[in-house]
Amino acid sequence: ETGKPWKNAAAEVGSSADLAVFMESEGSRFYGKTMPSPIPNRSVRTVRAPIGVCAAIMPFNSPLAGIAWKLFPALVCGNAVVAKSHEQTPYTAIAFARLMKDAGLPSGVFNAVQGTGADVGGPLIEDTRVGLVSFTGSVPTGKLIQKTVSDRPVLAKVCLELGGKNPLVVCDDADLTLAAEHAVASAFIDAGQRCAAGSRIVVFDRVYEAFRDAMVKRAAKVKVGSGPDDECGPVISTQSLERLEAAIAGAVARGARVLCGGRRIDALAPGYYLAPTILENVDPCDAVSQQELFGPVTCLYRAKHFDEAIDLSNSTSFGLTGAIHTFNSNRIEEFIARYRAGLVSINGPTYGAGPHMPFGGVKNSGNGFREPGTEALDVYCEWKTVVVNHDPARV
Repeated sequence: ETGKPWKNAAAEVGSSADLAVFMESEGSRFYGKTMPSPIPNRSVRTVRAPIGVCAAIMPFNSPLAGIAWKLFPALVCGNAVVAKSHEQTPYTAIAFARLMKDAGLPSGVFNAVQGTGADVGGPLIEDTRVGLVSFTGSVPTGKLIQKTVSDRPVLAKVCLELGGKNPLVVCDDADLTLAAEHAVASAFIDAGQRCAAGSRIVVFDRVYEAFRDAMVKRAAKVKVGSGPDDECGPVISTQSLERLEAAIAGAVARGARVLCGGRRIDALAPGYYLAPTILENVDPCDAVSQQELFGPVTCLYRAKHFDEAIDLSNSTSFGLTGAIHTFNSNRIEEFIARYRAGLVSINGPTYGAGPHMPFGGVKNSGNGFREPGTEALDVYCEWKTVVVNHDPARV
């Protein structure tokens, strides 16, 4: 449905299965606390309780993993789920629902619904029978969901995993070949249509030209298409393709320079293919520097020193992921401490969440919750405190 290359789609299936195995094992670890009480003959403990009905609203870019990240922890916690897939990728959810039914899941526990946000998503989150809304998608939609739920007669928990404008910092002691490989992968896997895409590459002045040449050389070798050996697939729609072309043209009009790509690939028409694009000479305050483009477009920035690299990394309203390439342990620890994000990668790409790892962001990238990992249990459960008076005379 997304057109992503076969190996990327297969990896999504594998990661979804891994998450199922991991979350299944968490069902036997619903740990609570037992606490002393200052009152004699009284005991206090905490237990996890299911929420009830959870609404899961997914984006188009990872239609299988997007459901798995929400469905499996919700089921382990004892909830029913109503899942609305993106209107551009509806069939994956239907196939997923059939698989769950064939696996023996009782009818009505997992419900896949289809439609636009206005027609289906709105009524779903407005329904007071829904006790949790878990949404992955854009910042404007996430804010609208939070406001809509806050205006309901009965509140609900809202879990938001929103966009990213993720930096990859290349220090002057980095392995430039490795950094270029990870920068290209971060920018162009899934055609850049992932919240963890590396769309800002911050490079120390001393190695800027050498790194730029290495990255452009590697980007030129990216295989574009949907075949078994391809790396970068199409964007999701003609509207996305036109939006990206307009963003690139606007940046160029404001002084940016296209190092590679910057155009659609007519030879692959009617698919919505944009050549992997690298821009330089982009103002850090420019729209393409600040807004999530959700496409195979990344920008290079110069940093005179480490503090400037940190400032550039933190210069957007997002805080989802980030990476730094250096072998200096002080720089590594400083980046971990000072870069505001939910995930930090050292000498790797800007992505890399696993089923056992909490994933989410700060600032406009999320509202504090994490999926998956054991932390997902806190999303899909409510904590209940139980106070037991063992002496009936004290009740």
